[in-house]
Amino acid sequence: MVQRRDFLKGAGVAAVAALAASAGRAGGVLAAQTGAKPSVLKPKRLKRGDTVAIVAPSGVTWEKFTLQLSIESLAVLGLKAKVFPHAMHRHGYLAGTDADRAADLMAAFKDPEVDGIFCLRGGWGAARLLPMLDYDIIRANPKVLIGYSDITALHTAFAAKVGMVSYLGPNAGSSWYEFEAEMMTKLLFDGKKLEYRTEPKNDGTLVARKNRSQTIVSGTAEGWLAGGNLTVFGSLMGSPYFPTLDGAILCIEDIGEKIYRVDRMITQLALGGYLPGLKGIVLGGFTDCGPDESEPYGGFTLGEVFEQHFGGLGIPVWSGAQFGHIRDNATLPLGARARIDGGNRTLTLLESAVA
Repeated sequence: MVQRRDFLKGAGVAAVAALAASAGRAGGVLAAQTGAKPSVLKPKRLKRGDTVAIVAPSGVTWEKFTLQLSIESLAVLGLKAKVFPHAMHRHGYLAGTDADRAADLMAAFKDPEVDGIFCLRGGWGAARLLPMLDYDIIRANPKVLIGYSDITALHTAFAAKVGMVSYLGPNAGSSWYEFEAEMMTKLLFDGKKLEYRTEPKNDGTLVARKNRSQTIVSGTAEGWLAGGNLTVFGSLMGSPYFPTLDGAILCIEDIGEKIYRVDRMITQLALGGYLPGLKGIVLGGFTDCGPDESEPYGGFTLGEVFEQHFGGLGIPVWSGAQFGHIRDNATLPLGARARIDGGNRTLTLLESAVA
């Protein structure tokens, strides 16, 4: 039984690798239709006393106290919050109409008083704004934009249309634990070339069981950071707002997805011809992405799905990185260059992520 399982596992890896390779050839047409990554534009670093915008490009925030907590959190970070007009509006499950949300975001980029832009929350809706944004104005006024989850849509479009570094990190409405605040300030205030690694946590067990990272494929490589929430990222594939991934280190995470759905989304990237051009892959938190309760022993584990898709690419891959829908969500500068070490499970910036 063990030999049969090993054979099937190996066959699965080989089949997926062949899929990725053939798609890399056939998918060239699709990849050519999407946005190329221009030269990198870096926003200026933040400093204490700066004014930052709070905008809501995605879902509605129901509780007004969330906004107050966001303002207070930014104040502790030394930043003055400027809340834009539609941040607390509601249009169904969205924070105002598409036009209103897009207007707030563009106004924040054009406002000379605003030094950075914090998105209030994720949810859904940022992708609906992409055809309404003026990317020439954004390119002429580069500013720190930070957020995660649904904000992945903005990060992805900025990579394709602007070539500007943007920051996959806590939203303004996040809890802002000390780890998150420290990582963000080192990156965006101090301009440090951070090294990302996951430190295990021990709760009294003989072996640390929390915050564990795992090597999927060893090796080192250099590339530029791309990705974000897998569901949102993959949904833009084939649109003008999806960048080429040639030379990229793909950093992806997700929440609340069944394993077969994660498999399906990665398969879509493979069929699009995007996996063979990657330099490395870093897998963050896949929170609540466990096995289907109806088939607890009959399906693949998440780790097996990762091995099937990524194990045969010949690039370094590791999982368990500290970003995503987790308590300690580190800020990643998408678009900046970094080095991945699959064996040591590290991601190290090769340059400051701010000007």
